[in-house]
This record gives sequence, structure tokens and C-alpha cells, in this order.
Amino acid sequence: MRSYLLLLFCATLYGSNFVLGSLLLQAFPALHLSAYRLMVSSVFLLIYLVATRRLTKITLRDSVYLVPFVLIGMLLHQVSFFTGLRTTDATTASLILSLAPIFTALFARLFLKEPFTIRMAAGSIAAFAGVFFVVGHGGSLNIIVTPGISIMFVCMLALSGSMILMRKLTERMDALVATVYTTVLGCISVYPVAVWSEPHVQAQPSFWWWVLLIGSALLIQGLCAVIWNGQIRKAGAAKASLFLNLQPFVAMVLGYITLGTPISLTQVAGSFLIICGVVLATWQGQGTRKSHDDRLKLSPAKR
Repeated sequence: MRSYLLLLFCATLYGSNFVLGSLLLQAFPALHLSAYRLMVSSVFLLIYLVATRRLTKITLRDSVYLVPFVLIGMLLHQVSFFTGLRTTDATTASLILSLAPIFTALFARLFLKEPFTIRMAAGSIAAFAGVFFVVGHGGSLNIIVTPGISIMFVCMLALSGSMILMRKLTERMDALVATVYTTVLGCISVYPVAVWSEPHVQAQPSFWWWVLLIGSALLIQGLCAVIWNGQIRKAGAAKASLFLNLQPFVAMVLGYITLGTPISLTQVAGSFLIICGVVLATWQGQGTRKSHDDRLKLSPAKR
């Protein structure tokens, strides 16, 4: 339950990232925004890692999953996310990324041999149905496949793949260490792309834009990244990804508060479906919990 509450906390902040990202794009170029946020979170995480004396060396075996994660989970994901948000509204983007739990569960079944139970399938369907209600005005979706939507679909696949890679990476190193290294290397990989693709940047954001950028970087790409990566190993990649279905609901509520976007009864019903779907997919009965606890009590020799 503690892991689920922490994942819920992260999913809530991740949902706000769509609206915050859309706002920040009014003051910053897309890829520079990504690079600046990664730079802020990298500095924060490095200071924390050094202060807690948990800095360790990277081995060649670690790089087998570390390098692909940086290329897919940081470079491809970050570039496609902010590039897609330039031409795609926050709610549509949140819908596309809400497909990530389904693809993550399939990837986890293929590459991690994690179980995909009937309950998880039913919960995924219910939550995904709720997503359509939340982002569809009046319960209908009139989405034309634009370049921006295609880019967000690539972003969703990169997110799903990154969760599988992070699960494997945290089996080899501490979750905090993995988060710090991937964030720093992600910053190093994204910044040259930003300079190359957006060489003439003349924007001079005001002080409060920088406060919003730094605050969102520390919370979403710093604190949440540490918590999320740590809980993936405990809850499993497939179950952890189901909490991403809450993102459209958060985007809807935050959009109403900050932008005044109206909320319909149909969208409220969809939000209820999302919550029920996540609960159904992640709930463990007494027998399941007891079986899991018995396995944990086995000695290494008996496992």
C-alpha cells in the first residue's frame, strides 16, 4: 500500500506536467526547456547523492541497460514530449500517454516475464475507457492524426520501454543512483540536440517563468523520478504503469483551475472509471498477499 500511495503521488505530479509544460512553452523553446529542466534536476540529484555518500562507479554490465535507457527514456522521451506539446493540447497528449500502461504490461510480459492477470486486463480496460470519457468532450473523441499526435505516440512508446529498462537497471544498482546517472546523462544528450535544432534562441523569460521551471524540475524530474524508479522494482513495471492512467484526470482538473476549462458530468464519470480501473488492477486479495508474504519469507536457499 505504501508503494501504491507513492506511485499515486508521482502520477498526480506527472499529470500536472502536461499543463505546466504547455505553460512553460509560452516562454521557452521546446528542447531548451527540456534541457534546462534536466540541468536543474541533475544538479539537485548530484548534490543529494554526494551528500548522502552513495556515489558509486558504473560498471560495464550496468551500461548494458544504462545507455539504452538514456537514449530511449531520456533523449527520445524528452525530445518527443516537448516537441509534441508544441502542436498538441495537454488533454490529447495525456490520452496518448495513457496508453503506456497497456504497452508496458505487454512489454513486461514479454521481457520481464511479469504476470498479466485477468484482473489487470479488466482494470486496464476500465481505466482506459475512463480516459476516453475524461479527454473526450461529451464522451466522444474527434482526433485527427497530426504530426504532433504521431510524435506523442512515439513519446508513449519511449516511456513504456524506459520503465522496462529501469526495472532491469534497478536490479543491478540502487534506484537513486540509477536515477541520478540517467538524469545527468540525459541532460548531456539532450542539450546538444537543443542547441543544434534551436540555435537562435532570443527568448528572455521573466523571473517567475524561471521559478516555475526550476520548481517543476525539482518536483517532477527530481523528487518524482527518485520515488517512481524506486517503486517500480517493488510494485513491478506493469502495475506501476497503471497509475499513469490517472494523468488525464489530473490534467483535466488542473486545466479547470488554471485555464478555466469546463468539466462535464461525462468527464467526472470517466474519472471515476479511471480510479476504479487502477484499484481493480492493483488490488491484492488476502490470499494473494499471504502467498506473496510467504514467498518473501523463504530463505535464499529455498527460493
